[in-house]
Amino acid sequence: VPHTNLGILKKTPLKLPSIRTQRQIATMLGALDDRIDLLRETNATLEAIAQALFKSWFVDFDPVRAKMAGRAPEGMDEATAALFPDALEETELGVVPKGWSYCSLKDVVDIYDSKRVPLSGAERSKRRGPYPYYGAAALMDHVDDYLFDGIYLLTGEDGSVADEAGFPITQYVWGKFWVNNHAHVLQGRSGVSTEHVMLSLRQTNIQPFITGAVQAKLSQSNMWRIQFLRPERSVSEVFGELLQPLFAQVRHNLDMAQSMAGVRDTLLPRLISGQLRLPEAQTQLEEALA
Repeated sequence: VPHTNLGILKKTPLKLPSIRTQRQIATMLGALDDRIDLLRETNATLEAIAQALFKSWFVDFDPVRAKMAGRAPEGMDEATAALFPDALEETELGVVPKGWSYCSLKDVVDIYDSKRVPLSGAERSKRRGPYPYYGAAALMDHVDDYLFDGIYLLTGEDGSVADEAGFPITQYVWGKFWVNNHAHVLQGRSGVSTEHVMLSLRQTNIQPFITGAVQAKLSQSNMWRIQFLRPERSVSEVFGELLQPLFAQVRHNLDMAQSMAGVRDTLLPRLISGQLRLPEAQTQLEEALA
């Protein structure tokens, strides 16, 4: 059996640039890492803003409670405020704004599970390419073709379905990509945006709908038992319009971060090996990020 050991590794010669050059490389690529971190921190802030807005409108009912108290809802114009009722009413699932109701998740999403195609590890190794290949909870690989093109929400069907607290593991994905058969593929409809569905699911404990003693599973039929608080269509449409620029920036930032990480990972080995000099690398970096 071919093998190596520590003694062999210690005797293996390595060609390294000088300490001064190593520090210059670290400074240049470290600045790139800082930019990547900033983009990710910005995305965390944007998603927190969206989640706070969702909670205010659809959990705490702040605009409705403000109108009930004779106050103008904060942070919105008169036209938007007029869309909200000025009373709450009791339902089987709790108090909701007057005219709103709970419905099945099925009523506000389109599902594209029938388009999924699983690829084994061996198949993927023969089909390397630029398109992301997603599993139940994460990006698993890149392949040479795609099944979907657009903005979608993925939520685990089996395996990694929920976190320890019982909330669903979701993936917000866009562009051209492939999905295996371990994740449900969803898009919002009927005036409800995909982002609205995602924010709602992230605050929904799905533990009662999960089956499987050995491997957790959220079947399609059980997923349809998840209740979604459905406001008047005008409210969900305005909410979607407010979310659109936030998540457009999220998508742009993550695309930029991934592009920067790709440039970094390409430049580093070439710089360390001496195949590329720092001035040339700096030029390539500026061109890539222009």
